[in-house]
Order: sequence, then structure tokens, then C-alpha cells
Amino acid sequence: MNIQKADYLIIGGGPVGIQACRMLRMSKPEASVTVLRPEDFSVIYCAIPYVIEGLIEPSSIAKKDELITETGAQLLKISASKVDFSGHLVTLTDGQQIEYGKLIIATGAVPFVPPVPGHGLKNIFTVKTAKDTDVIKAAASKAAKVVVIGAGAIGIEQAQAMQALGIETHLVDMAAHPLSTMFDSEFGQIISEQVIASGIKWQGSAPLQKFGGNDSVSEVILGNGSSISLNAGKDFVIVSAGVKPELELFRASDLEIVKDGIVVNERMQTNIPDVYAAGDCVHFASAIDGQPLGGKLATNAVPMAKVAARNLLGKEATYKGFVNGAATCVGDLRVGGTGFTESFAKLRGFTTVCGFGQTTSRFPIMPGAKKVQVKLVAYAKTGRLLGGQIIGPDAVAERIDVISLALQHKMHLSDLAELSYSAQPWQTFYPAANPIVMAAEEALKKL
Repeated sequence: MNIQKADYLIIGGGPVGIQACRMLRMSKPEASVTVLRPEDFSVIYCAIPYVIEGLIEPSSIAKKDELITETGAQLLKISASKVDFSGHLVTLTDGQQIEYGKLIIATGAVPFVPPVPGHGLKNIFTVKTAKDTDVIKAAASKAAKVVVIGAGAIGIEQAQAMQALGIETHLVDMAAHPLSTMFDSEFGQIISEQVIASGIKWQGSAPLQKFGGNDSVSEVILGNGSSISLNAGKDFVIVSAGVKPELELFRASDLEIVKDGIVVNERMQTNIPDVYAAGDCVHFASAIDGQPLGGKLATNAVPMAKVAARNLLGKEATYKGFVNGAATCVGDLRVGGTGFTESFAKLRGFTTVCGFGQTTSRFPIMPGAKKVQVKLVAYAKTGRLLGGQIIGPDAVAERIDVISLALQHKMHLSDLAELSYSAQPWQTFYPAANPIVMAAEEALKKL
């Protein structure tokens, strides 16, 4: 059997695989790059709820093969079945073998389903792939009721999609309010009210206990003593309880793996020579305190891929950790958070001070001006910024990015209090009423 050769082999064709491939080929066009991707196509995961709701076409979220092939790289739509790290050899499921010079592991993550009794019943779905999208769209066409387990960003977006389709929708979470990793209780209460106002039946402090049913799920039993009945075979459950790294291929190898992923250093190198890893499959740390933390977001994966590629090209690059900036929509609200919440900062051992800022999305004299609220969290001993939260009608993600940049550079409240910014009647608050600055100034008074 002929053995193919690749200077760079990438296992995985998602955000990391695409980004690393493009950087390697564009910077070193003489090098051969092969990407392994078992799916016919990868999708823009965070847009799946909008396909299910019918707002956009399924084809619009498919990432084109040309993102890889137009660079001159080889794309193989197949899985690896075995990796021989010492021999620099990867065996594919059809028996082909590829000898690599350098390897990037970019296998990503798969949805996590809590292993409670009944978790294997029919009509319990997760959402990650194009196939999942098709399955849920088909199920939604005949269902009268759906239960969404998990009120993170994807869970809320799935629940809103189901509600928009006219299905009785229940959203449950073990936390007291939705988006609990992004928001403290002040904003969490506002989000809860918005969810309920949309018609979704919300239950917080309701951990999943078990699923009931014979063949298909007919009941969701919660730890708060309540249960939700379903019409078996027609109604369904969507589990949106996070993800776990996809690492089965490497479990029996010498690759250093912990619960949350592959152990890598700041250059995205693993413990095995010539093997790098990046994205949802790796274990990494927060940029805020340097301690391990979950950060399985595409917006974290892409910078990791760039760092891995730069190092493979012989350039010095390090990944400093993530701050987990994220945003979503809840009804008419745009909401976003980054870094640590006040409650999580305390769990990590920080004493905190917080500041709030409230203004309007436009000059108050302009039509359509609506309320914008900001919360900043800082370390009480030094004033160093630890996190931020924003709720408003628009432009929330962009302002969260400002706070994320401040977190990456370990800025203090005093830096944000002196923030230089723009103002324009249609687009921003009054010149003297930047809510980030206002929140920083309020927190500074408490130091």
C-alpha cells in the first residue's frame, strides 16, 4: 500500500482546521497540507437555531470546501482510525495511511448528555451538526411540546426557535437564572423576565434528575420536585448542557489528556514532539487568573489555531488564555458578558468591587433611544478588571469586545475610567455618559 505524505496533517476541518490550513498554505505554499474531515461539510454551529426557526436556509451555514481546497491543500472527507505518534503515521478508516511531518489535532468537541437514568431514550436530541438540524426540524413539524435542558446561549436560542414555531416550550436549568456563566443575579433577573415574557415556560434551580419513558421520552423529571410530561414519540427534548472534547482516537495513546481536553503549552504544543492541538479539544487556562477553565468557543479556537500555525512556521507565538467573551439575543434584548462574573470571581478566591453604568443606546433626544446597562467586576485589592456584563438593544457585542481587550491586557478600573471613545447622536450615548466609564468610576469609589 502506498503511503501518502504531508508536511502538515490536520485532523479536523472545523474552525481550527480551516484557519490553520489557510495560514500554513498562504505563508508556506511549497508545503503540503492535508485536512481530514469526516463530515460532508462543517457548519456554523451558532447559527443552527436560526435554521431550525426558518429564518435562514440550511445551505447558508455550510462552510464551503473551498476554504480549504482553494489554498491548494488536500481535503479528505474521512476519519482517522489510528495514530502512531512515534512513526508519524495516521491510518484512515479505509486503510489508507498518511505520514506526516507535523500534526495538528483539531477534533473539536461533541455535545454532553448528562448520564441520568433514561438518557438513551428516543426523541432526546443534541444540536451540533447539519444532521442534527435536519432531525430537529423534522421532529418540530409534528411536536406540540419541547423541553430544552440548559439555559446557556445555545439553549436559549434553541428555546426561542421552538417558541417561534408555535411549540409549547419549556426551558430548564440547574442555575437560578439563564446565562448564569455570563451574568450575575441583577441582570439574570432581567433575562429571566424577558424569557418568560416571550412565552417560554422557564424553570430555574431545576437540575435534571432523570428521563421517564419506555421507548421514547415521555417525562422530564427535575431535581426541584417538578416534572414535565411529553407525548411519547411526538414531543421531544433538546439537551444543551455543554460539550466534551472529542478524543476517543487518542485515549490509548501517550498523549497527555485530562478531563477537559489535551494538555498543551502556550505554543499549543502537546507532550509529543511534532504534535500540536488547538480548539475545543484542548485543556487550557483563563487569561484572568491563569487557572484551568472551560473555554470551548469558536472565538477562542481561532486564535489558538493562529498560534499553532505561527509556531509550525517557525515564528514565536504564544496563546495567553481566553476571557470567554460571548453575546446572544433574548427577545428584543442584546446581552453579552466577558471574563468572570462577580459570583464566579469569588469562587476563584477574589474579593471584588463592582460598578454599574446606565445610559441610552442613542442620545436621549433621538427617536428610539433605549436603556443600556453595564456591570463591571474588579479585584478589590488592586482594581484590576475581572469581568463585564452588558444588556441593551444593540451594539452589545462590540462593547463587550472593548471589555475583553481590557481583560486581555490586565487593565484596571482607572484605565477604563479614562477610556477614549466616540459619540454620535444616532449611534451612541451622550459624550459624558459612556456606561463602561460610568461603571468603572462607580467601582473606583469603592476601592
